[in-house]
Amino acid sequence: RLPHRLVSSVQFRFAVTFTILVAILLALMNTYPTRASRDIVFTEKQSALTNRAAVVSSSLSLLDNLTPDNTRQVLALLDLRDLTRIIVTDSEGLAVYDSASENNIRGKYVLYPELVRALDGQAVFYSHYTTGAFLSRAAMPVMNSGQTVGAVYVCESDSERAALIGNIQRRLATITIGIGAAALVVLWFSIKMLTRRITQLADGVRTVQSGDYSFRLTLSGHDELTELGQEFNNLTERLETTEAQRRRFVSDASHELKTPLASIRLLSDSISQSADMDSTTMREFVADIGSEAERLQRTTEKLLDLSRRDDGVQPDVTIVDLQQAVHGTLHLLRPLADRSSVTITCLMSEGVTVRASEDDIYHIVFNLVENAIRYSPEYTTVSVSVSLCKDPSSMTIRVIDQGIGIPSASLDRVFERFYRVDPARSRATGGSGLGLAITKHCVQECGGTISVWSREGEGSTFTIELPVAPEPDDDDGERADDGEAPGETVGAPGAGDAATQE
Repeated sequence: RLPHRLVSSVQFRFAVTFTILVAILLALMNTYPTRASRDIVFTEKQSALTNRAAVVSSSLSLLDNLTPDNTRQVLALLDLRDLTRIIVTDSEGLAVYDSASENNIRGKYVLYPELVRALDGQAVFYSHYTTGAFLSRAAMPVMNSGQTVGAVYVCESDSERAALIGNIQRRLATITIGIGAAALVVLWFSIKMLTRRITQLADGVRTVQSGDYSFRLTLSGHDELTELGQEFNNLTERLETTEAQRRRFVSDASHELKTPLASIRLLSDSISQSADMDSTTMREFVADIGSEAERLQRTTEKLLDLSRRDDGVQPDVTIVDLQQAVHGTLHLLRPLADRSSVTITCLMSEGVTVRASEDDIYHIVFNLVENAIRYSPEYTTVSVSVSLCKDPSSMTIRVIDQGIGIPSASLDRVFERFYRVDPARSRATGGSGLGLAITKHCVQECGGTISVWSREGEGSTFTIELPVAPEPDDDDGERADDGEAPGETVGAPGAGDAATQE
């Protein structure tokens, strides 16, 4: 038995299928022409030999009784030299004439099936092809005055046409062998070309499976396998990018978690090992431990939020009134703004609603405004505005600061996880580098876009564009007022340098 791996391989199946198809085609080519030629000869023989037997029967039908003498005299008048054998019997089946020189049966009863059926009044023809000749036989009753007085049996052997058909068959066999050999060569090269690229794909999959995501395939051609190879390269490129992001994320997350944990452990060890620590110092250490614990909690919550979003967990979507959502979020940020001596101004359009999750809107506003407050100097202003776009199907949220701005080299990376323009300052203010990444994710889930403009020395502007939720029909058929509400100021008054962003 063949090994199971060989039998189930693409090469074996392709070879077997191709061989079967070629064998069927060659068999048809080798047999159909000769069979068609034989059928033509058989038809011709039937017509010719039946007519010859009918001529002999008609000539003998003039005789009242068939005797050897009168039968021989009649047949002598006919040209029957091309016939191999002629037998004439009377009505009882007794042979009165036999042209054969050997094994002559004249004077004997003949029981040939053809003659028996002819004596019953039937015209009979048989022909078959043997090696070297066509053997054809015909039998015809001899009728006189409506009575069967005898039967005629004629036989012909045609070796010339048999030789011609045999020659055609031999040539077809030679051609078949040549075509079969050429087909095997083509099969071998086709299998090699096909399976070589399939093997390359399989080797590439195994290479990538082992962890080498930088591997790329190089396949020639413009067929489906080449397209499959290109898709494989695109997949490995995405895997390489994803793996690099995963490793960087794990490294950054580990570092972010390790730093507050190390601080907490150091402070707790200092408290436990110091027997004569005064109460003031101890309170400072405990306060520091609480601060690091809050920082650890914020980082953990943001990591969990990102993990939930990466897993595709869909939040509950509803119609959100942005005026209420933004005012509620800014109210939560009031204590932070007061402690940082930062003023928050808010300019709102009434009646603006979006179809989104309330948590997503909260994260968008909270992260952008908190980010601006934490990185704004004292006595500066953070402006928040919500307004409809020129296209009434969209609305815009803007958060503007007046800081020193973001370097142009960092603009494309500010939404990356754990990326900070100024790492030292970010850690000092408790930033984790995750806020803007979560904000971008929330905006995308709401079907919107986020962009940032910044110029060093002129401040930064974060712009979010979201689709407006369809308004329900009301009895008056009037649209809610799109005019801007009076501005609201939250936080401590003052002016100063603008903030840089995380």
